[in-house]
Amino acid sequence: MAKKSMMAREVKRRRLAERLRARRAELRAQVSNASLDTTERWQAMLELQQLPRDSSRSRQRNRCGLTGRPRGYYRKFGLSRNVLREIIMRGEAPGVVKASW
Repeated sequence: MAKKSMMAREVKRRRLAERLRARRAELRAQVSNASLDTTERWQAMLELQQLPRDSSRSRQRNRCGLTGRPRGYYRKFGLSRNVLREIIMRGEAPGVVKASW
């Protein structure tokens, strides 16, 4: 299981990114808007750089909802491969069957 501090840090990043998502999108739109004056675009770029790093979505890491494992993550279930396998083997995931072709 992942350290609790790593899992807490990830939760903090998600909250911060959600809180500043609208402001970040607004500033990015201003920076890419070619009809604006160069100084206005520059100001928007500087303001975007002043936002916390952790408010960026690319800083987030998908982690298993039960163990916090960062690798082998399945988005559809929000779990790592190990936990997902255990749940499926116990029959707790309805509709999931082993592949056969």
